[in-house]
Amino acid sequence: MRRKIAVVEDNPDNRLLVQAILDDLYEISEYETGTEAVQGLVEDAPDLVLLDISLPEMDGTEVLAWIREQPSLARTPVIALTAHAMAGDREKYLSLGFDDYLTKPIVDESLLLEAIERWLNRAL
Repeated sequence: MRRKIAVVEDNPDNRLLVQAILDDLYEISEYETGTEAVQGLVEDAPDLVLLDISLPEMDGTEVLAWIREQPSLARTPVIALTAHAMAGDREKYLSLGFDDYLTKPIVDESLLLEAIERWLNRAL
């Protein structure tokens, strides 16, 4: 059975790119807003979450905090996938509880695939 990845991303082009990279390897569920993610993740728990930071309604840090409060999701690996790429951003988001941090645009898809595999294997 294929592992399930939730992609929380408001930009349709970014969702399409992530889906194109991951579609043959994983089952993908997509959410356009933080609110949609919060509603969907409980019913359809993923093995890993790719979470944008800048989202409408609830931003990625709020979604992350909510995930960590849910007993069924608290240990789910969450990777920040964000355009926030200033000095110190990686440390900032990791300190907030993200398991990993990748920047957009995705230039090297192997970095994304390696991070996903690393966290999925750790979660076993």
